[in-house]
Amino acid sequence: MATTIKLTVNGKAVVLKAEDPSMPLLYALRDQLGLHGMHFGCGLAQCGACTVHYYGEALRSCVMPVSAVADAEIVTLEGLGTAEKPHPVQQAFIDEQAAQCGYCINGMIMQAAAFLATTKRPTEDQVRQALAGNLCKCGTHVRILRAVMRAAEKMA
Repeated sequence: MATTIKLTVNGKAVVLKAEDPSMPLLYALRDQLGLHGMHFGCGLAQCGACTVHYYGEALRSCVMPVSAVADAEIVTLEGLGTAEKPHPVQQAFIDEQAAQCGYCINGMIMQAAAFLATTKRPTEDQVRQALAGNLCKCGTHVRILRAVMRAAEKMA
C-alpha cells in the first residue's frame, strides 16, 4: 500500500505517493512532479547534482528518504527564480556563461544560493570552500567562481 507524503515544493502544497517510504526524494520530485533541474549524479551525496533547498539549506535529495521530508518546505532549481525574474545566482551564472555541460549546475546554483543567503560579501576562498562538495567534470570552475562572486555583490 502506497504511503502519501504531504509537503510544500516551490511554494505549492503537494502530495507524493511512495510504495517504499525510503525512496529518495530526488525520484519523487523528478518522476511525480516533473521537476528535472536536479540530476542523479553519484547517488551517494558526494557530487551535488541532486541538491535542493530544505527550509533554505542545501540538501542532497538522492540520499534523503521521501518519508523524512513530510510537511517540509522544499525549493528546487525551478522554484528558486523564474524565467522572467531569475534568482541573482541564476542570473550571474547566465551572465558569466558558467554552464558547460550543465550537469552540475543545479548543485552549484542551489549550494551557492543557500551559502549566499547566510554569508554576505564572501571571499573567494569562502566560496571555494562552500562549493567544494560539488563536483564539475567540465572545468568551468573559474566561471562558476566569478558567477558566485557576481551574485554575492548583487545580493549584499
